[in-house]
Amino acid sequence: MSWQPPAEITYDCLRFLITHNPTEAQMERFIEDLKAHGVQTLVRVCDVTYDKAPVEDQGIQVTDLIFEDGSGPPEQVADEWLNLLQAKFKEDPGCCVAVHCEAGLGRAPVLVALALIECGMLHKDAVHFIRLQRRGAFSARQLQYLENYKPKLCLRCKDAANQSCYLQ
Repeated sequence: MSWQPPAEITYDCLRFLITHNPTEAQMERFIEDLKAHGVQTLVRVCDVTYDKAPVEDQGIQVTDLIFEDGSGPPEQVADEWLNLLQAKFKEDPGCCVAVHCEAGLGRAPVLVALALIECGMLHKDAVHFIRLQRRGAFSARQLQYLENYKPKLCLRCKDAANQSCYLQ
């Protein structure tokens, strides 16, 4: 897999940064990218391979929601992800939540797709929307997971007048 730069995915009042797992040698650049996008929350969904202290020293909270490579998240991880997003976007509308897996092409895009689906986007539209920024995103198993996902629509962002950002 070829390396891809971080991709910002913005939809309604939701902002995400999908990126790859940094090495210790890339940590300084990784943190610069997070700060450039205003990230205050970073979610790791792959095995822990680096010390989170340098990231947290920059005021960025790191949360681990690890699940199997090539798959969709278990229900508990999906629920934790959605709860985290509800809290973050309610507390700071328009903030950017970063998420990374190993290459930034599987697990991280799946979580962002879940958020888009929870906003009311169809799964195939969410996949296309993300692939515009992350070519090669999603495995066949992950696409099947998203197709079968039953949204709760817990991340609706616009009020009836299409004015302000709120979360149900």
